[in-house]
Amino acid sequence: MKRNKITRSLFALLLLCFAGAWQGCSDKSSAAGDLPILGERQVVQREADGRQVTDTVYHTIPDFAFINQDSQVVTSLTVQDKVYVTDFFFTTCPTICPKMKSQMLRVYEAFKDEPQLVLLSHTIDPKHDTVAVLRDYADRLQVSSDKWHFVTGEKDSIYSIAMQYMVTALEDEQEPGGFVHSGAFVLVDQNRHVRGIYDGTDPAQVDKLIQDIPALLPKKNKKKDAN
Repeated sequence: MKRNKITRSLFALLLLCFAGAWQGCSDKSSAAGDLPILGERQVVQREADGRQVTDTVYHTIPDFAFINQDSQVVTSLTVQDKVYVTDFFFTTCPTICPKMKSQMLRVYEAFKDEPQLVLLSHTIDPKHDTVAVLRDYADRLQVSSDKWHFVTGEKDSIYSIAMQYMVTALEDEQEPGGFVHSGAFVLVDQNRHVRGIYDGTDPAQVDKLIQDIPALLPKKNKKKDAN
């Protein structure tokens, strides 16, 4: 139990650190330059035209491959050149998942006609959450598969990619439902850089996510009012 509390505390601290960057912002949509690239970064030097050039290498989400509710393979190519919002959940979750999905549905509705935005929800219980279960779950939400992918795959692959998004996803018999996971919505840009982490159970944080998304979309596709 002590370990569980430590895990939740560490995540809460991480989320607060990232979310704090958006506190006090105006209600207007952010500019892309206002959204930092989160995660570790490396400064590397290279030679160009006979001189030393310094580059910054930012944390990038690695290649991935999962299966969605339509039995279609969803890979990093699926989101290539697109902005996407991702989260982690399981269909039998007795705690925060229903609230998260009601909030993600707000994001879906705000951008359902925006072709450059995709939603990607990973189950952390692939043993139970088969393709058929995810299909039923998506149908009950009445969402389009092209816009919102509910994906499953190898457990280790799901948990590993969660770490790349800087969120928690673990099995834990002592937690309600048998799993512990964050309620974060992670905003990722076209270069697979994490640009924001928001509390998906907090409507005010989701409001901010909806306001921030247009900053990353191509100008020709930006919506005048994402709300």
